[in-house]
Amino acid sequence: MTPPRGERRQNLARLREIAQVAARYGFGYLLSRGSSDGAGAGAVAPAPLSADQPDLRGAPRGRRVRAMLDELGPTFVKFGQLLSTRPDLLPQDIVQELRALQDAARPVPFEAVRGVMEEELGLRIEQVFLSFDEEPIAAASIGQVHRATLPGGQEVVVKVQRPDAERQIEADIQLLYQAARVAKERVKRLNFIDLVGLVDEFARSVRHELDYRAEARNAEVFRRNFADDETVHVPRIYWRQTSARMITMERVGGTSLAHLDLEALSLEDRRALAHRVAETWMKMVFLHGFFHADPHPANVLMQTPDRLALVDFGMVGQLTPRDRQAAVRLFLDIVDQEVDRLPRRLRELGVRYPPELEEDFRDQLAIILQRYYGVALAEIDARELLREVFQTIYRLNIELPARWALLDKAIATLAGVGLEIYPDFNVFETARPYARRMVTQRFRPDKVVERTQGNLERYAEAFLEYPFQVSELLQELRDGELRITIDQAGFSEHTDKIEKSANRLALALLALALFVASSLIGTLADAGPQVVGIAVISIPGFLAAFAVAAWLAFGIARSGRF
Repeated sequence: MTPPRGERRQNLARLREIAQVAARYGFGYLLSRGSSDGAGAGAVAPAPLSADQPDLRGAPRGRRVRAMLDELGPTFVKFGQLLSTRPDLLPQDIVQELRALQDAARPVPFEAVRGVMEEELGLRIEQVFLSFDEEPIAAASIGQVHRATLPGGQEVVVKVQRPDAERQIEADIQLLYQAARVAKERVKRLNFIDLVGLVDEFARSVRHELDYRAEARNAEVFRRNFADDETVHVPRIYWRQTSARMITMERVGGTSLAHLDLEALSLEDRRALAHRVAETWMKMVFLHGFFHADPHPANVLMQTPDRLALVDFGMVGQLTPRDRQAAVRLFLDIVDQEVDRLPRRLRELGVRYPPELEEDFRDQLAIILQRYYGVALAEIDARELLREVFQTIYRLNIELPARWALLDKAIATLAGVGLEIYPDFNVFETARPYARRMVTQRFRPDKVVERTQGNLERYAEAFLEYPFQVSELLQELRDGELRITIDQAGFSEHTDKIEKSANRLALALLALALFVASSLIGTLADAGPQVVGIAVISIPGFLAAFAVAAWLAFGIARSGRF
């Protein structure tokens, strides 16, 4: 369906704005007409700098990409945040800059917020809340947060979706699709990236975020996981005041790490705080298998140096028990310099690569780990080590499951936050005890019994189902419905080899038959001329046998296979 004329005009104006901003930051060739070097006749003129904007034309490309997305607005900021989890697509310098993007926006007027809330609740705000602060305490691309009080006196925060959030996001998504198609056509260096598929991934993610009930459910999972932990507080969700476009949760005290005055804390408090942040995420990853995937400082509040509160549960990652065990073994092998085990550990994590790459992959990992040989764990820069390992994975075009890219991003962010709080912080020192504990717990008697019981149940199920499976197979055979699929990858090559071998065998048998037949004729024939006691009539057979044998020997010699 063709959009209305006014909407088309707005889209064209927005596209022109995007092109001008991209040109100002040195990326105008992506959207200009002509060649990929920006030399086309239709090159876009850059938008002029405002008084408060720095000139970044000579800045590193990562910083320019981040500033461009920041200026283009909230949807593009979110797209940049998605790209920060895809180091398989972007160079590390750009990924590092994109991880610093903050999801912030200008607040909308309170009357617009009131309209959304009353439409969702079916009641006036005054009927639901005892008090409601009209000034937001935070504003992001999709919604903004207000303080409020419930009739029972509970102090809460309410995140309300912007009234036009869905429409604006959908419009920007369509523009991203257009930009992806244009860039794919005009920049040959981007041929290895499925740009449209990347926008598809972003569209699914951001549309999921438009339903605040998903975030509320994530918060409930974290609250259950930390229910008995006095060091971590997760706010309670008030479901009666929560819907698809608003979420109401307990107001938690504390200071966000983004606004924390570190100079006012003692060195011991800073060490305790960094340790608490890291230990909280180690519990999520190693014990719960459900982790907060965006641990930037604004999402973590310090109540005391040894007690945290968590907020913003829109981006999470999940690991199965098998994932966690595999990750633990990989981590311990890295720490213990067990290079030969690493490829197998990565395969256990779901990492896929051709067998011919294994030796090169192992050698590359060995080169990385040799630089840390003999170095104390506290002296290893976790961010640098992880960066080098993941760079090697992506350089070899090894496929990495999405959940591990999220975990990579979370740990890298976590390591940066910890170092900012306490300069001598090392995330590996915090992770190692959890990894050792998981390995030890795996061999506890109760765990062994539990695993054995589970295996016996699966064996019993397979045994009981076996007669039915055999019956189904026989039924398919009787009805002529059984199909066998053969993977033909490399099949033709092997067929050619077998055919050549069969031909050589046939020639060898033919030469042998000619030789034997000629011998019998030569010795048994009495009539006709003879030479040295052999009938002349048998000589052509001998010559043919020797010719075939010589040709066969020459062919084998040429092939080099004896």
